Amino acid sequence: MERIISVKGLRKVYPMGKERVVALDEVSFDFIRGGIYCLLGTSGSGKSTLLNMLAGLEKPTKGEIIFNGKHIEKMTEKELADFRQKHIGFVFQNYNLLSDYTALENVELPLIFRNVRRKTRHELAKKMLTAVGLKDRMYHKPSEMSGGQQQRVSIARAFVNKPEVVFADEPTGNLDTKTTIEMMELITNMARENKQTLIIVTHDMEISAYADVIIHIRDGKIESVEGKTNEETN
Repeated sequence: MERIISVKGLRKVYPMGKERVVALDEVSFDFIRGGIYCLLGTSGSGKSTLLNMLAGLEKPTKGEIIFNGKHIEKMTEKELADFRQKHIGFVFQNYNLLSDYTALENVELPLIFRNVRRKTRHELAKKMLTAVGLKDRMYHKPSEMSGGQQQRVSIARAFVNKPEVVFADEPTGNLDTKTTIEMMELITNMARENKQTLIIVTHDMEISAYADVIIHIRDGKIESVEGKTNEETN
């Protein structure tokens, strides 16, 4: 089994006036390539802070984050931005789409940052939008689409680069039950087909059921771990 991300003794402390709030407390864990993971916990448990650390969006107070053999906690902001463009995709609860851009233009954005030629990125974005069921909505803007359709655009954008790791932060928080099931099946199936590592953050036990491994986070610590990775179950 190949580790894609390892965290060792991860700690994050936020100053709050005269007090110090410990958001993560000595967290250590290995994420195996191709596994589907869920960081499960209530609001304030530290799960989103952990995701931000893993994605290089925040620096730890102390500890190591080794992503593909590289210590991302030691990278500069420019190095981290380049690293995320090459290796990471994001699916957000609020979709984070550009309102003035069509679905096609939104999905093309990561490819623009990678300097992919216009014709090629156009074809890749079209193919991805077709794969997520939006063949007839490519030229619609976010305001012309439902929440479920917007999240499909967000998913297409996250996967279009074929990143090694996709982070999904409460990806179905704004969706109804039927659409939630559709989105979770779409995300997990795409990750499995492409042998990508998927890390989901949620407070919802029903969402956690889609993961191979459930990491229970409480008070900034890993309370327990359930399940096995893809490679262990195959």
